[in-house]
Amino acid sequence: MRVILMTGKGGVGKTSMAAATGLRCAELGYKTLVLSTDPAHSLADSFDQEMGHEPQQVRSHLWGAELDPLKELEGNWGAVKRYISEVLQARGLEGVQAEELAILPGMDEIFGLVRMKRHYDEGNFDVLIIDSAPTGTALRLLSIPEVGGWYMRRFYKPLQGISTALRPVVEPIFKPIAGFSLPNQEVMDAPYDFYQEIEGLEQILTDNNQTSVRLVTNPEKMVIKESSRAHAYLSLYNVATDLVVANRIIPEEVSDPFFQRWKENQRVYRQEIQENFHPLPIKEVPLYSEEMCGLEALERLKETLYAEEDPTRVYYNEETIKVIQNNDEYSLELYLPGIEKDKIQLNQTGDELNIRIGNHRRNLVLPQALAALQSSGAKMEGDYLKIRFSEAAKV
Repeated sequence: MRVILMTGKGGVGKTSMAAATGLRCAELGYKTLVLSTDPAHSLADSFDQEMGHEPQQVRSHLWGAELDPLKELEGNWGAVKRYISEVLQARGLEGVQAEELAILPGMDEIFGLVRMKRHYDEGNFDVLIIDSAPTGTALRLLSIPEVGGWYMRRFYKPLQGISTALRPVVEPIFKPIAGFSLPNQEVMDAPYDFYQEIEGLEQILTDNNQTSVRLVTNPEKMVIKESSRAHAYLSLYNVATDLVVANRIIPEEVSDPFFQRWKENQRVYRQEIQENFHPLPIKEVPLYSEEMCGLEALERLKETLYAEEDPTRVYYNEETIKVIQNNDEYSLELYLPGIEKDKIQLNQTGDELNIRIGNHRRNLVLPQALAALQSSGAKMEGDYLKIRFSEAAKV
């Protein structure tokens, strides 16, 4: 299955791009699902028809869906939610309050990832196009498999084993005193089952032969800066970008003096987009005179975007992580475009390398060839952070 994620700063037009991409894929005969995971859904508005949690057919070979995260949460986390609610009620909270507090903040967004994985596993579609949340939320969600794996390896699996062994002995004493039971096997298994789902999703997202991000941006200073940061952070999580769409370019034929200053600024920013995202291919889309709502408008956008092209192609094969061997030394090279060396913090603990850039962090499990070595220095060369490992530095 080909997976395409459309993301960008809120309001740049990523939903329209996702919908138009879906139209072209369906036109070529691919069974295509456009899935909105944005908490503020607008896919139904873009297609101008009702949509829900389950796929609704838009036209031949094309379906659309707007994720209902609460349904996903109940289906995947219901046992845990009911147990937490039971504990809170035993501590004196009323039923409704306990149920509300049993849903941890952000859980609804997290389970959107599980739904995406399920569509992939079911294999009912040839192409899955994700109308993603704005870049900040999307990046936070993409970091979940990495962070979740860290906690699972260190804390949850040992705790799960201890709980299973002690429950038959402790439960008869515990329940009369506490007023609620210890978690049963279903409750204890749910977090690990969920982790396995998102771990599988990580493998899909980081396979750049089948999954690509397409960044939608506008020729505006703040939007370009956020898009540039997003490109680097996506690379940090080993998620490849294959195309940038510069949307809302004022056409040359617009001659009204009101737009003259705006057009001049756009010329500067269009050049900046070319420089910032090189060597990624860039498609420019004009500012249309009407809203991109309904199939007729999306057809025009589709023609501008792709003409006779196949959107499922990989436009650029971006290599985000590579290991280079030179005699007894190794170099781990991370593609971090636009990031300065002094903004990067590195720390190695055993077979894990902790990389922090701003408020984004990745705990990278090192390849086997590097796990027994110690890092011996790092430097930026172009857009690559090159971290050296050698036997001589081994502790």
